[in-house]
Amino acid sequence: MKTRRLNLPWRPPDIEAGPIRLTSRRLYILPTRIGLVFAALLFGLLLASSNYAISLGYLFTFLLASVGMAGLFHTQRNLLGIVLRPLPVAPVFAGEAARFKLCVDNPDTRMRGALILKQGRHASAEADIPGRSSVELEITLTQPRRGYHHAAPFNLASTWPLGLFRCWSVFALDWGVLVYPRPAPDPLPFPASTGTGQGKAREQAGEDEFSSLRSYRPGDSLNRIAWKNVARGQPPLTKQFADRQGETLWLDWDAAPEQETEARLSRLARWVLDAERSGQIWGLRIPGKTLPPGRGDPHLKQALDALARHGEI
Repeated sequence: MKTRRLNLPWRPPDIEAGPIRLTSRRLYILPTRIGLVFAALLFGLLLASSNYAISLGYLFTFLLASVGMAGLFHTQRNLLGIVLRPLPVAPVFAGEAARFKLCVDNPDTRMRGALILKQGRHASAEADIPGRSSVELEITLTQPRRGYHHAAPFNLASTWPLGLFRCWSVFALDWGVLVYPRPAPDPLPFPASTGTGQGKAREQAGEDEFSSLRSYRPGDSLNRIAWKNVARGQPPLTKQFADRQGETLWLDWDAAPEQETEARLSRLARWVLDAERSGQIWGLRIPGKTLPPGRGDPHLKQALDALARHGEI
């Protein structure tokens, strides 16, 4: 039988699937800066009262000390019993921010005030939770690289109600985000089909269906210029059209002009997005995986998942 190790503030927490219920063994509490100033004030007041035998000073010293002790109890009680449930994280492209949402359940009738969810120094979210209700705390974290990435440990803290003490809990959830390769910024024509008979592409110049975008060349018809790109301040691009006769487009690893692995994945990500927008039937070939021809959102998701996880062991 596996026993759970004791949680200590300086020890990395175990990764858990959730939900997590915050018990007293998971909570830590220390004075805040204001709490330390408050303690110093009480010590000074006690010292002055004893030196000058001021009865009223003793009264205020012990009265304020009892208020501080009550604040200590209520600060810990503010987090005690809360249930944390991680919500699914939608995939993003490299360079975009992933939205990590944590559902915080308050099973009691009392309100939980000023709960702060943090990860690192900059990402944080704060909320109050009424009794018998739940809230979602969301943190956005930029994902610079493709692949599947687990989130670093989070902490949930509160200084409610007096701000004299900070109570917190640190937890690491089995919580991650799939990051797709960043699509190549410049569009290129689709690769020439290299099928072996089944689904072989036959493409002729025509006006029936959008095929791809290419760089503008002098003499191109003004009707074929992608004016939306020009309006966004981007270089002019020319739309290409093709007559489709039951063709299948294969997006092949070896057809990408780039040499580096990440650059090829970015090019293929751009091609699969453009192919899906054009409405073609397309397949994907990368080392170790072949995605049969198809189209639609599930097909696109499978392709982007394969590109994101390429090279994983």
